[in-house]
Amino acid sequence: MSKVDPWSVMKLSFLLSVAMGIMIVVATAVVWTTLDGLGVFTSVNDTIAEITGSPEFFNLLEYAAFDRVISLAMIIAIIDMVLIMALATIGAFLYNIVASLVGGLHLTLTDD
Repeated sequence: MSKVDPWSVMKLSFLLSVAMGIMIVVATAVVWTTLDGLGVFTSVNDTIAEITGSPEFFNLLEYAAFDRVISLAMIIAIIDMVLIMALATIGAFLYNIVASLVGGLHLTLTDD
């Protein structure tokens, strides 16, 4: 393989990063729903209320509400998409430069 088309690498990395972004958001929703269903948030609130002596000192659900957590997951997924796409494209350009110097990858394919 002596050359990789950076445009095709960018398109493929975009599609893969979109899939990964969707997985990040869905996994975040599943984990948050599971933690809420198990009562982890209320348990943490109760523990903090016992430690501080004030039941209204800290409410975890004010900071980790579902819409806030999903919004943060979407922002992280978008940043991740841009970074993956940019790094894959830069990697394709770097591969083309190195392949022009050393001749690229040599693959041996066999038919079984």
